[in-house]
Amino acid sequence: MRVEVVVHRGPIAESRHHVEFAAVTSDGRLTDGTANAGLVTTFRSAAKPFQLLPLVERGHAARFGFSDEELAIMASSHTGSAYHVEKVRGILARIGLEERHLGCGYHEPLDAASRAAIAAGAPQGPIWNNCSGKHSGMLALSLGEGWPVEGYLDPTHPAQVLIRRTVAECCGVEPAAVLMAVDGCSAPVFGLPLAAMARGYAMLAVARNGRDARSRALDLIGRSMAAFPIAVAGEGRLSTVLMQAGRGQLIAKGGAEGLECAAVPGSGLGVALKCEDGQMRAVGPALITVLDRLGALDAEALRALESHRRPVVRNHAGLEVGRLETVVHTTAAALTDG
Repeated sequence: MRVEVVVHRGPIAESRHHVEFAAVTSDGRLTDGTANAGLVTTFRSAAKPFQLLPLVERGHAARFGFSDEELAIMASSHTGSAYHVEKVRGILARIGLEERHLGCGYHEPLDAASRAAIAAGAPQGPIWNNCSGKHSGMLALSLGEGWPVEGYLDPTHPAQVLIRRTVAECCGVEPAAVLMAVDGCSAPVFGLPLAAMARGYAMLAVARNGRDARSRALDLIGRSMAAFPIAVAGEGRLSTVLMQAGRGQLIAKGGAEGLECAAVPGSGLGVALKCEDGQMRAVGPALITVLDRLGALDAEALRALESHRRPVVRNHAGLEVGRLETVVHTTAAALTDG
């Protein structure tokens, strides 16, 4: 199977984005996917639920008294809105640390009001970084375990060693097989096959409260993300709108360079999808088509996601001049998404 997202300008096919995906069960069985479902790429921010897992699994989240909403912020790639920033500040205050302890660096927030506030003189700082929630969770893990917060981003720091092992276990690979590099926020980033990422999300899909500590922790993280989708990404962003449309039946988390992963509790499946050229515009149309193909979206959800499934192309005057469409090529025929 081959999947591509075609950008049409009027009747002309102007651009094509090649997409790979894997749909996997929690025991590692590939149920659907493209020919290169084993593509090795970076997990980027889609790894965040599993980077958060040790904090919850080891009981530190409960001991610090973190709310479900705060857990969702720790798994987020947020827009730097006032809401997100205040939640991260609250987490730092709860653990007795300050913004200066965040090692993620500053970048301009996506949120327009926050950009305006900074332009008007609000101080720049790492709290605005879309990964500041994740970093606050890593700091909390270090404190909970009695490890130094200094150097918490070093791959040899015990927090990062534990996180790498946890990611590997959830994704069904050996820790030594997890490739390592540096993410945009200076934390370690992992290289894994798409099918392994999907297996991790299948673990989120089948997690249940009342089982072992890992399952209970994954269940709590997944429920927190689904309950607070705005916390996980932000208004209008793909991960948020997918979870809003799923009404508790989807857990979604994106990453940079054209990656999005989803857990489908109803079927116990995990899905990982990558636009190979890194273009984010192709991810929504492709993933919604894949989730529909897997029976993960009902009619109400599809209606809510229509503008993301077939996004309109507009020119500088605001005129509608084209549209994105997903095409699934099978061995028997080429089928559009409907």
